[in-house]
Amino acid sequence: MSERAAVLGGGVLGLSTAVELLRGGAEVVLLTEEKLGSGASGRSLSWLNAGGAYGEPYFRLRMAGIDRYRSLLARHPGADWLAFDGGLYWDDDPFEVIERHNRQTREGYEARMLDRDDAAAAVPGIDPGVLPHRVLVNPGEGWVALPHLLRLLADEFTARGGRLVEAAGLCSVVAGEDGRAAGVRTADDEEYEAPTVVVACGAGTPAVLAEAGLELPDASDPAVLLVSEPLEHGLRAVLNTPRLSIRPHPGSRLAMDHTWYLDLVHRREDGSWDVPADVLEEVAAEAGRLLAGNPVVRIQSWRPGLKPVPGDGEPVLGELRALPGCWVGFTHSGATLGLIAGELVADEILTGRRHPLLEPFRPERFGFGWDS
Repeated sequence: MSERAAVLGGGVLGLSTAVELLRGGAEVVLLTEEKLGSGASGRSLSWLNAGGAYGEPYFRLRMAGIDRYRSLLARHPGADWLAFDGGLYWDDDPFEVIERHNRQTREGYEARMLDRDDAAAAVPGIDPGVLPHRVLVNPGEGWVALPHLLRLLADEFTARGGRLVEAAGLCSVVAGEDGRAAGVRTADDEEYEAPTVVVACGAGTPAVLAEAGLELPDASDPAVLLVSEPLEHGLRAVLNTPRLSIRPHPGSRLAMDHTWYLDLVHRREDGSWDVPADVLEEVAAEAGRLLAGNPVVRIQSWRPGLKPVPGDGEPVLGELRALPGCWVGFTHSGATLGLIAGELVADEILTGRRHPLLEPFRPERFGFGWDS
């Protein structure tokens, strides 16, 4: 019997899960609040990595996520929106860099401490004059431009017979008399019946669950992705520096973000965002300072919004025991986990078996109010 599922969320987690469900023979309707990719997936730096201070289960899940992107690149070797050309990291505190290197090597994560001159040769496109004496290079890291990936997934979604409902507004989960998920309701009160519902609405996920009486701890905060005009830059790796994170972007552009300017970014009463012009100018100047030849960088677009972050910082993935038949996907690392999380959630739905990789990340870890 074919599984019927309704997926809420048009970002990488929602679309990846929807495509995996279709591949498994399910009937799927995907509903988005606005357009595909209009949320966090459209403004993510999308650095593919597992080099942070993660616990062992989170590290393993991120490494599995990177593996799926490598498989995707093998199937699409000409893609200009996905690459594994490494990452370079330094900090104002050199001991932080050393500790990061030591932790990564203990985990078996490829990490190399390089002198300034060697690092400049290993990471083309950077001005060696900006580098401290020692930096950390991670050759296995990469990046993805999520809007381009979403277009690929959306084409497959449509080709496999998925039904797409865009601009559905803030949707809610409908529960049946038996307490199980029974479908979804759009902002215009149109209902879609489905015994399986997946809520993957980025920073909007806690609000959707709150409508169902479930309080998901939420630490989502603002983020702004800036994209440059086309320029000759020569950069291939992802740079993570004290003042800017920067990576190549399709169309000879650069994608950039950081946290230092977020206190200057404000949300207006009408829901729009105010990004001061001097922030754009300072980011552009810093990008030009970092790059070889110090080219003039001009900002073409900026995409502010909320970055989805669960209350404890860890991904929230799995079925809600308080609302059987409803799965949730809510994580800060939507890019790195985008493919693997969709695969594992869909596998649980299709097989009825809980996947061991998701055990540490289930929503019932938040205790009271989640267990039936």
